[in-house]
Amino acid sequence: MGEAAGDRVLSRLHSVRERIGDSLSAHPNELVAVFTRLVNLGNGMLQSHQIIAEYNTAIPEAEREKLKDGAFEDVLRAAQEAIVISPWVALAIRPRPGVWEYVRVNVSELAVEELSVPEYLQFKEQLVEGSNKDFMLELDFEPFNASFPRPSLSKSIGNGVQFLNRHLSSKLFHDKESMYPLLNFLRAHNYKGMTMMLNDRIRSLSALQGALRKAEEHLSGLPADTPYSDFHHRFQELGLEKGWGDCAKRAQETLHLLLDLLEAPDPSTLEKFLGTIPMVFNVVILSPHGYFAQANVLGYPDTGGQVVYILDQVRAMENEMLLRIKQQGLDITPRILIVTRLLPDATGTSCGQRLEKVLGTEHTHILRVPFRTESGIVRKWISRFEVWPYLETFTEDVAHEISGELQANPDLIIGNYSDGNLVACLLAHKMGVTHCTIAHALEKTKYPNSDLYWKKFEDHYHFSCQFTTDLIAMNHADFIITSTFQEIAGK
Repeated sequence: MGEAAGDRVLSRLHSVRERIGDSLSAHPNELVAVFTRLVNLGNGMLQSHQIIAEYNTAIPEAEREKLKDGAFEDVLRAAQEAIVISPWVALAIRPRPGVWEYVRVNVSELAVEELSVPEYLQFKEQLVEGSNKDFMLELDFEPFNASFPRPSLSKSIGNGVQFLNRHLSSKLFHDKESMYPLLNFLRAHNYKGMTMMLNDRIRSLSALQGALRKAEEHLSGLPADTPYSDFHHRFQELGLEKGWGDCAKRAQETLHLLLDLLEAPDPSTLEKFLGTIPMVFNVVILSPHGYFAQANVLGYPDTGGQVVYILDQVRAMENEMLLRIKQQGLDITPRILIVTRLLPDATGTSCGQRLEKVLGTEHTHILRVPFRTESGIVRKWISRFEVWPYLETFTEDVAHEISGELQANPDLIIGNYSDGNLVACLLAHKMGVTHCTIAHALEKTKYPNSDLYWKKFEDHYHFSCQFTTDLIAMNHADFIITSTFQEIAGK
């Protein structure tokens, strides 16, 4: 017999600290055995698989069966790492993607404490620095967040565009005044002085809606394949410019999207309409290190999958840009520049050639810019771990070169790997351009515990520069692209 609706009670979700505390009360001997075993290993850091291995060793299988339905085993399996500093064991626990909790257990007193993020990191640092908390360096990246909304649900991870569209459409729905930034953008939008979308005839939302309805009525009397040139004069009279579509059918579809958005905003319509606005014509992709060329370079130092990946990427990107520009009814030639380092002495390759067209494309080139110092151009190859002193000057030189090639600022700058992401970050900040970070092949994940023991690797790998660069670039980026969900949220 089911419960009556009035008898149902919503129970509070217990914190990890409370769950471990309850488990200690219910199974003190078993939990003490596990934590004592961890402490007996000595001070250090344990990864998740090591924690589970020690748990399986400390507790016989028959006893583990009793714990399977309890909270403790779930907590241990959600633990990503353990920091052991006798008599304490601190756990970083991820109950679900994007959600973290931190606790530490005093094995001697069987006391459980909840830790904040700074407290957990300070405790972790004691493995290297000891208990001295004076002059602890703390970086605050909160200003990077500006006023951006932050997702709170795990399902939003990896779906940033959809999340922002939901947030923005909700704001537009509840506050029609929020439509004015979109109106102002459409009025100001241009490419090299060519006005697109709206002209000065439209100054208010009511005027925009009126113009859209008149344009829709005009298009409804034309064949679907009527080219834009046949109705562009009428569009200009109404206050509409190029960019709505290359034919009557496509222009009408774009008009419908904006009319629907003005009447009842929703995430799907917003995403579709923003996707129709012509915005990206010039793209710069940064990949400074290694030997970047189309032949005879694979197998050279620091040269491998990233070269293949970027060359495939730009071919697909150019095709997509050409298709969109055509469908938008524009006569614009897009450009894509892959910016890398020029290597004057790279014989047998094209790495000493300043500009090289990418095979299989019409408007994509590799632009090579040398590293230089006060003494002149650096001719020899330099490891990706040694490039840091050259990147600021390289950025200034790249800014000059791409401005000359494009005769304009790029619309999008994409960084690859740590060095490329730093240069992309500096360029985007300098030029006021949208910045994308490709977050793959992060070195921190390749060297266990290197975030804590980075000084051991410093002489050879200079991780202090690299890890700081990754933090700055990813926090500065307007959006981040990864290959897999796991690269964002972990396993």
